[in-house]
Amino acid sequence: GGKCGRGVGLRADIDALPMQEFNTFAHASKHQGKMHACGHDGHTAMLIGAARYLAETRQFDGTAVLIFQPGEEGYAGARAMMQDGLFDRFPCEQIYAQHNSPDIPLGVIGVTPGPMQAAADTIRIHILGKGGHGARPHQSVDPVLVAAHIITAAQSIVARNIDPQHMAIITVGAFNAGVANNVIPQTATLRLSVRSLDREVRVLLEQRICELVHAQAQSYGVKADIDYQRGYPVLVNHMAETDFARNVAEELVGTDKVVRQGRALNGSEDFAFMLEEVPGSYLLIGNGDGTGD
Repeated sequence: GGKCGRGVGLRADIDALPMQEFNTFAHASKHQGKMHACGHDGHTAMLIGAARYLAETRQFDGTAVLIFQPGEEGYAGARAMMQDGLFDRFPCEQIYAQHNSPDIPLGVIGVTPGPMQAAADTIRIHILGKGGHGARPHQSVDPVLVAAHIITAAQSIVARNIDPQHMAIITVGAFNAGVANNVIPQTATLRLSVRSLDREVRVLLEQRICELVHAQAQSYGVKADIDYQRGYPVLVNHMAETDFARNVAEELVGTDKVVRQGRALNGSEDFAFMLEEVPGSYLLIGNGDGTGD
């Protein structure tokens, strides 16, 4: 539209979730084991609608870059598109995205300047002890005991190393060891999810978790290997672009239908990668609780 060289990106995520849908709606998934449980089909529909409106009216000066992004659900599709040259091929001065939200009333738009969604890291801790008979624990080095102490000690990181005004979460989601009640296993494995809303806190969490795991392992005479995978970064909305988005939202739905200072969320979103390269903002659109719909 027009001759201005400026470009603005609008992004929608398009992937479903690997879940079986049991709803009986007309719009329920027709594919076994696949469900748009996160509402990404709605995001796609909104961007298609925007594309049609922009193409028909052309009432803008510049280039609207419409980004239909796969792989948001854990596959870092945003990063993959960027590595594939997204912003080199389609330069954007600003970029915007939005997500439906059942926590916000229908027709209300939520805006959050600054950190808005958490970084998400995953950790696999493999503990190698010495297996043996449960009746002779003194002849073994029990990795289950070590893993249990790591689980307990890890919670002290949030309680005692992180500023109480900052969000940090350490969740042990899996603990696998042994197959019999009277056998001390050779190994134990822990899988953790770590979330934070501050880049410095994220660094501190990784440092303290690794220090604690190795210290606990050494104190009990076992070996611990840590596979620490950094996932999605903190999603940080840029101030100027968020102010612009807020003003547009208020023009569209009225000031009473805009949450001007929404709370940050502990979930993660790979649009964060795009916001690290291009200034922009990520909004929430209320879709109500669904009761009676």
